[in-house]
Amino acid sequence: MAGKLEKKTVAVLATDGFEQVELTEPVKALRNEGAEVRIVAPQGGQIQGWNHHDKADRVDVDVTLDQADPGTFDALVLPGGVINPDALRLEPKAIDFVRSFVQSGKPIAAICHGPWTLIDAGGAKGKRMTSWPSLKADLGNAGANWEDSEVVADQGLVTSRKPDDLPAFCRKMVEEFAEGRHGAHRTAAE
Repeated sequence: MAGKLEKKTVAVLATDGFEQVELTEPVKALRNEGAEVRIVAPQGGQIQGWNHHDKADRVDVDVTLDQADPGTFDALVLPGGVINPDALRLEPKAIDFVRSFVQSGKPIAAICHGPWTLIDAGGAKGKRMTSWPSLKADLGNAGANWEDSEVVADQGLVTSRKPDDLPAFCRKMVEEFAEGRHGAHRTAAE
């Protein structure tokens, strides 16, 4: 039996400081459903994961942002960790990469602090979302409707709060990624 995501290619955008399980568990769920998963990062080589406040494993980068073409991907995952999305927000190429998914209506899944990157890419305005609680004001200020739920899906955007939410997050992510595009969206800048 073929998986729900056969013939789908998914980008996981991350850099040093990602929360280990918020990258590895979604990747495992996607691959179990037949997706090709590519780790995209600003730099090549490996990126450093974290387990809360302690260093965890390093993960190989498949393609750098300089080489990544968002048009070759069907969906995007944004893992959390505090350091990872905060660093990505300072990378114009990372914001442009995320913005291309927002504008094209391709599904996006972001967990914990991952939605921070969506703010800068114009992907939060008018969306129902959740996140790590400390992002509530940031997302609200960006025009999102924040709620405290283990998983929220709105027009192809899947968000969750924390590692404990990963089972629900992964199920909903697979469902939304299988559905595909949800229509192009305007960015906050438009």
